[in-house]
Amino acid sequence: MGKMFEALQKAEDENVRTPQAETVEPSLDNDTVFDDNLVCHFQSNSIVSEQFRKLRTYLFMPALGAKPKTILMTSAVSGEGKSLIAINLAITIAKELHSHALLMDCDLRNPSLSRWFGVNKAKGLSDYLVGNSELPDLLIKTGIDKLNILPGGDSQENPAELIGSKKMEGLIDELKSRYSDRHIILDSSPVLATTEPQVLYKVVDCIILVVRAGVTPRGSVQQAIKFLGKEKIVGVVLNDMNFRSAALRSRYFGTSRYYPYYGSDNNDKNQNFGSKFNSIFKKKQREQHK
Repeated sequence: MGKMFEALQKAEDENVRTPQAETVEPSLDNDTVFDDNLVCHFQSNSIVSEQFRKLRTYLFMPALGAKPKTILMTSAVSGEGKSLIAINLAITIAKELHSHALLMDCDLRNPSLSRWFGVNKAKGLSDYLVGNSELPDLLIKTGIDKLNILPGGDSQENPAELIGSKKMEGLIDELKSRYSDRHIILDSSPVLATTEPQVLYKVVDCIILVVRAGVTPRGSVQQAIKFLGKEKIVGVVLNDMNFRSAALRSRYFGTSRYYPYYGSDNNDKNQNFGSKFNSIFKKKQREQHK
């Protein structure tokens, strides 16, 4: 574990690479390029960002015991928006005063996290697990304070075996034990289509399941919960909820007076984004009584 710890410490130094701009606006001063769908960074005062703060608060509330160090984000099927939810949750955790976040792309079949941050064809987790790269060369500073990412890396023929390897388990254990203020968010592949979420189940503290409103079949959600087991599923994010009226929106969010950048007449793009990606966190207890 000593060598791994030295590698992780090195990754905290200035030698950690920062992604170079490969796309167009928006960009930050350090040339890191972000997708503007990262609402918790670009629209931190919006009603959407507030829902992610609620999610963070629920995860960290005393009723759940100790704060979870490792959070697995997955979905029953593909196309639910789990990666976008994972990214915005990681940003929200990093913005907490005393927390750091590491976002790991564990979907080695279809890695996508690096693209959201403007890094294409980046080496990452798979390259580390097969022994082709060292960890300090793979961690990326995002330009968002206290948020690093570990991309998925090059495509491999045996993603399930890599995710279930002793080397992967050792990496997670080391990250959990060495940093008391760091939370690791693992973006995984879908439950029904792949094996990896069930493999990762044993090394994470909790699981959040992403469901797309009006799209994901109820039976698929039930089957995913059956495969994973209920013990570590702390909640469900209902994504892409369509509020057809102001009254319905008010039922969930109340007045909009506290969100100065949401629904502004001068910012139609932000308004459209907010209506598309409103996410409601439903507690596990509510789901069990359906």
